[in-house]
Amino acid sequence: LSQVLDAMFERKVKPQEHVIDQGDDGDNFYVIERGLYDIVVAKDNQSRCVGRYDNHGSFGELALMYNTPRAATIVATTEGALWGLASERMKIVDVIGEKVYQDGERIISQGDKADCFYIVESGEVKILIKSKTMTSKEANQEVEIARCHRGQYFGELALVTNKPRAASAYAVGEVKCLVMDVQAFERLLGPCMDIMKRNITHYEEQLVAMFGSSMDLLDPGN
Repeated sequence: LSQVLDAMFERKVKPQEHVIDQGDDGDNFYVIERGLYDIVVAKDNQSRCVGRYDNHGSFGELALMYNTPRAATIVATTEGALWGLASERMKIVDVIGEKVYQDGERIISQGDKADCFYIVESGEVKILIKSKTMTSKEANQEVEIARCHRGQYFGELALVTNKPRAASAYAVGEVKCLVMDVQAFERLLGPCMDIMKRNITHYEEQLVAMFGSSMDLLDPGN
């Protein structure tokens, strides 16, 4: 356990610094502490920005899991900081499994006990909640609050807060997820817990904007 925790290291980055480069061998998995990062993919001698990480998220795990070259270049566009986990430590604790979900299939359910943390390997996942602040007629309707794409994670909030799932997650098309159980989550990502706790504030802000209250996240029962 101490070997794994000791393997977590902080990396400071500057604007325009390449964190990883497409085609390189994978050496580290990164969790973002702060900063903006562009996801750049080169194809047919053309480079294109296909997405952005905005102060939260993770990347780099796919190349480590499958020993394949990096699928994209990650470029810092601001000053920032990351927590890295070296590939050999990922292998010491072989804790990540893979699950496939079909279109519309529910991955996690609001109100359930949390047992796993998920990283999207391919496809898209939509995050929905039931709002108790709506009228009784609409109380059981689910409202979409976020989408997760390749390299993004979900399911961490309930593990961090030790509360029931605050939202449900559904597959959009066929989805592959890397799955880490709660014990492995705590062992491997313990040093990143403060970063993940900040996501709670991010989600609460979305709920307040949509419903005028964040009570669903703080008390997700019923």
